[in-house]
Amino acid sequence: MNQSIITGLLVFAVAIVMTMVGKGGGNFYVVILTMVQTPMHEAATTGQFILFAASVAALFVFQKNKSVSWTLAFIIGASTAVAALGGGYFSHLFSGFTLKIIFALMLIAAGVAMVLPVAGKRDFKGRQSFGVLRIKSGSETYGVNIWIVLPVTALTGFGAGMVGVSGGSFLVPLMVLACGVSVHMAVGTASIMLAATAFMGFVGHAVQGDFHPASAVPLAVVTIIGGLLGGKFALRANPKHLKIIFAYTNWAAAVFMTVNAFLTRQGI
Repeated sequence: MNQSIITGLLVFAVAIVMTMVGKGGGNFYVVILTMVQTPMHEAATTGQFILFAASVAALFVFQKNKSVSWTLAFIIGASTAVAALGGGYFSHLFSGFTLKIIFALMLIAAGVAMVLPVAGKRDFKGRQSFGVLRIKSGSETYGVNIWIVLPVTALTGFGAGMVGVSGGSFLVPLMVLACGVSVHMAVGTASIMLAATAFMGFVGHAVQGDFHPASAVPLAVVTIIGGLLGGKFALRANPKHLKIIFAYTNWAAAVFMTVNAFLTRQGI
């Protein structure tokens, strides 16, 4: 089978699965592209571009079904971005091995958090009070306690910034547990932040001349289709199944990161 077709199919599959659980999947895209001998800088640029395309496509589906909170995306996005700055600044205090282990532990914790039997705070009907933000999604109203959300998002952003990731693997459990929103709404809202992060990353790479439209645009079309399908599948899927998929993909990434950490440490 033609190498381009295989690459397209792999990217398509990643776009569907990652969109369903509210993750970026940029690391998977880069791995796929480097496997077919794409130079690293070009792979990183293309990965950000097609991640942006998939996220926007998914956002269209979620927005149409009223499963997106722009207010929540702004609050979480702003607080995690600021905290990530601090995490990145203090990352030099830890070795590369330690950072990889920390990242693996964060992935495991996020996966465990998603499968815990914690009920969301649906149909909030309490009084308006200082620090409690009412967010409406369709026929449901959520009461988001800012006093809980901000410290938790700051901690998550700090950890993500320290290990050098966008935090896509932690956004959904963060919103489900700290904000008490449904899985569907968390996944839909995460697509906003993923799209914004991917776009900024893409621009940063593109200005260096690493963007090659001839190869990137066809893959973007593939991820747009995957993003649309992933969004539709997510809305139709049982929330419990989405949580399980999220948890297992996180744990698989944690195992990969741990093995890589020890192999690198031993110089293998």
